[in-house]
Amino acid sequence: MSLASWFRWNEPPNRISQRNPTEMVVETLMMELSWQIKQAEKQQRERENEYRKIKTGVDYGWLVSYPKQGYDISPGERLQLEDMCTKIHPSYCGPVILRFRQVVAEYEPEAQEVSRLFRSVLQEAAEKIKEEEEAKKLARQWNTKNRTSLSLTTFKSRSRISPFISDIKTISEDVERGTQPNRRVWSMPEFRNTK
Repeated sequence: MSLASWFRWNEPPNRISQRNPTEMVVETLMMELSWQIKQAEKQQRERENEYRKIKTGVDYGWLVSYPKQGYDISPGERLQLEDMCTKIHPSYCGPVILRFRQVVAEYEPEAQEVSRLFRSVLQEAAEKIKEEEEAKKLARQWNTKNRTSLSLTTFKSRSRISPFISDIKTISEDVERGTQPNRRVWSMPEFRNTK
């Protein structure tokens, strides 16, 4: 038995490609949520230890045992958050995580408040995605319309410039007849409506 077959180096790396991008986004965002909850619990314990130390003047932190099971969100809330995560496009996964970390650092929430902050960040991102999709839709609609100006189109369809028509009046004709010319500039071509 060769070492390569034992480690299965020759297997094609198709595990990653088989996963749906939406599932990967949900998993990544939910892992970030659980990590932030654990960090909030840790900070909460540290704050409590500091408070006890200040209050009693003695550090009993080495004596305190913390429960292995920390705060966890309810299954119903987890499903709601996972559903919200499915609405996040994979390209927004990174910015959502960065925004969530920024909000957590700004507010320094308790462990129970982290999921609420996560929900607000997801809602904010979903609204931004929706706005961008509407803007793209409007841009596509705008680009598919005729690119020529409407005024030029209507002008072309209603009138036609006819500079060499035989019945164009000139100043010389008016002089020959002895009539006063109208207040029209005769060097301009005549516009006629085509019906």
